[in-house]
Amino acid sequence: MATKAGVTAREIEVFDRFTAQRGLRHSRPRRDILCTFLDEDRHLTADEILRLARRRNPRVGVATVYRTMKLLTESGLCRELRIEDGAVRYEHLFGHGHHDHLICSQCGRLEEVVDPAIERLQDRLCEQKGFVADHHRLEIYGRCRTCAGFRKTPPRQRSVRRGESR
Repeated sequence: MATKAGVTAREIEVFDRFTAQRGLRHSRPRRDILCTFLDEDRHLTADEILRLARRRNPRVGVATVYRTMKLLTESGLCRELRIEDGAVRYEHLFGHGHHDHLICSQCGRLEEVVDPAIERLQDRLCEQKGFVADHHRLEIYGRCRTCAGFRKTPPRQRSVRRGESR
């Protein structure tokens, strides 16, 4: 498996080739946005990318973020993930296998999940119906562990003093 630096270098190469084929010039703001996105291992909104990219280069503009993310999407390096609340987040595609998402309706947390049993079930359903799937996307909405109030370990029982009942 390639290291993060190795994957990032290949992604930059793919993007450089893609923009060159389109006759687009290399700009520092576009490169700063690209590197900002590649450095993050989470699903980001354009506003989050803008905020992070401005740490590298305060001159990065909002329009450049949207244009660059469109180019990244067209190049196959990322995709837009439109979730129910209307937010658009960008996720890495290059070097990432198929996965599904658990999305917290309360705090917006996204978690990537993979379950071979679900994939086999989907394949079986398609086969039973004579359906040839091109691709699929599974998003499960609910509340994450934190928002649902779950704890990793059960709460400790409070001690009972003499004369008290539970």
